[in-house]
Amino acid sequence: MSDAQLYLRIAIWSQVISSVIFIAVLVWAWFRWFLPVIMSAQERSNKQIAEAERHRDEVKAALETLSSEIGSARHDAELIVQRATEHAEHERQSVLEECKDAGERAVADAGKELARARAAAQRRLRDELLTRALRVAREDAAQRVSPALDERLIDGFVGSLERARG
Repeated sequence: MSDAQLYLRIAIWSQVISSVIFIAVLVWAWFRWFLPVIMSAQERSNKQIAEAERHRDEVKAALETLSSEIGSARHDAELIVQRATEHAEHERQSVLEECKDAGERAVADAGKELARARAAAQRRLRDELLTRALRVAREDAAQRVSPALDERLIDGFVGSLERARG
């Protein structure tokens, strides 16, 4: 082999060895510095993703809980509205019955008051008619009866009293 070929082989092997050393240094640097940084970044990213997924699951659970609570609250609201409606109807009926009873009592009291007023009016009318009749009778009697007839009527009345007594 000639020197040129030997130098060429040495140059080629030198290139191969330097390439292998370069690759070995790259691999060593990769594992020494780059891979830990990348793994650390990946681990942080995985933690963030895991935290985000956990947070998402918590939010989903809270959302489901809130949805069920909203459904329960809607059901409770419907029951409250139903009870309030029933209570209002009951109160309306009670007030209506009370008003009806009060109205009936008022009508009955008014009827009694009307009867009392009618009786009082009848008494006043009777008394007034009697008073007028007596006045008219006295005036008529005074014109028709003379003192002699008056004395004869009084004597007849006294005689009837004496006979009834004796």
